[in-house]
Amino acid sequence: MTARTVLQQADIARALTRIAHEILESNRGSADLVLLGIPTRGVALAERIGATIARIEDGATPPVGSLDVTMYRDDLAKHPTRAPSPTSVPVSIDGKTVVLIDDVLFSGRTIRAALDALSDLGRARAVRLAVLVDRGHREFPIRADFVGKNLPSSTRERINVRIIEVDGEDAVTIDGDAASDAVTETAGAGAGEEGER
Repeated sequence: MTARTVLQQADIARALTRIAHEILESNRGSADLVLLGIPTRGVALAERIGATIARIEDGATPPVGSLDVTMYRDDLAKHPTRAPSPTSVPVSIDGKTVVLIDDVLFSGRTIRAALDALSDLGRARAVRLAVLVDRGHREFPIRADFVGKNLPSSTRERINVRIIEVDGEDAVTIDGDAASDAVTETAGAGAGEEGER
């Protein structure tokens, strides 16, 4: 089955630039802002958003790090071979506004795990969520504050997010059989493999 491209490199760049502006507007600048990407692709996206904020703010770069959620997931029994990635948080999150950044928001389970992981690091003043693609189909009451693209899709469809730093190209594609699903909801998700379950 042929994958259909829904976002190309320029589309992704525009979406991330818009997210950076929205984060700054919401936070009223870059003060006390910390960006934490969720491995794998969320880390690279966080670095891009951080670089864009630095350009907008004349060099004021917010701390950018990564937050591994592997050991906080509730599906380890189903995915026991998932290898943890290093967590790297460059500053204390106490009293800061933390923006979690991921490639795709689907069930909400990854973000629930991220909130648990974050609580072990300190007490943030506020936690926000930015995603490149929101596919809906939530299993937890979790909503993204900043969204690059709301992508309508069926649960039988697969959304693949590819980014240069990890995959050698920037693209979001969708494949699968939408017609075989009785209900079509907002969004789609993924990254080399389905991102969040």
